[in-house]
Amino acid sequence: MMRFHTRKWVKPEDLNPNGTLFGGRLLAWIDEEVALYSIIQLENAKVVTKHMSEINFRSSAKPGDIVEIGIDVVKFGHTSITLTCEVRNIMTRETIISVDSITMVNLSDDGKPLAHGKTKIEYVKDRLER
Repeated sequence: MMRFHTRKWVKPEDLNPNGTLFGGRLLAWIDEEVALYSIIQLENAKVVTKHMSEINFRSSAKPGDIVEIGIDVVKFGHTSITLTCEVRNIMTRETIISVDSITMVNLSDDGKPLAHGKTKIEYVKDRLER
């Protein structure tokens, strides 16, 4: 099930010359969000984006619209985590963009891929009970 973690408010500095949400800004938001999600899941601050699949822009957003970013885990690899992402416009209820596959790699202190030992999504509340 897709979990929507973050909301962003579309402000004037987020716009392209057409007056709608700039795709590059949206991709930066997605990249940051999947990085934060992966860092929390893998419990390691050294996580990098390895691959992003085809990006499909379906609609846009205007100034004042609120968008939300949804992430779900596709699979846990040996040194990686693969996610899927959807961004939707809360105001219009339309999907703005979907990215089927984003691969994030867990790194060691020397920047080499590092096994993370994770096999399933963990929630902070479950870690607190450990």
